[in-house]
Amino acid sequence: MITLPGQLAIKTIHGRNGDFNVGRLATSIGEFVIKNAELDQYREGKYEGDFVITEIRPSTYNTSGRMVIEIRAHLGGMTLSNIDHLSRDEANRLSPQEVDPIDEEAQTPAPSTSAPAEAKAATSSDPLVDTTPFGADVPAKPASKPVTQDDDATLFGALWPLGEIVKLDATVDRRLLRQQRDRLGALGYEFAPLSQDWHIASA
Repeated sequence: MITLPGQLAIKTIHGRNGDFNVGRLATSIGEFVIKNAELDQYREGKYEGDFVITEIRPSTYNTSGRMVIEIRAHLGGMTLSNIDHLSRDEANRLSPQEVDPIDEEAQTPAPSTSAPAEAKAATSSDPLVDTTPFGADVPAKPASKPVTQDDDATLFGALWPLGEIVKLDATVDRRLLRQQRDRLGALGYEFAPLSQDWHIASA
């Protein structure tokens, strides 16, 4: 584990599982890709501060018929001191074809079974493979029902009832964290990057 000063550039990508963020951390010892789940709470921008790096490792994933190899760092924490906007050029330097970490985790090879290859292809979790039969009608999504307090209690678990300040647990499932993030925004909370928690917006 090492703590280094640096700048973390965060870009928001609109994916099929909702918005997600990818980051690139520039430090004195090199530049690293950051895909911690907690980044999904942040707005696109440049964040300066001190970053606790717990692990640096090579990582690979497949996208658009190519294999991407990147040097990834995992953050154990960060203390931010300054926030700035991400310019168009800086945003373009961050890869626009990033795979959603949720889909990336689904690409992890499962233990081999005796199921035929055709059956495996039909149930592929690859986000780039459409398994809908040609000519079939895609069922419309059911109309969303109003969210109740019971729904919120289930969504937030031990954090419910919510106070004026809410700090989300970034170790939960990524989908759940994004649902909590989106619901906090709908309830009038705003994320404060310097304190890394959510505050009820003042009227």
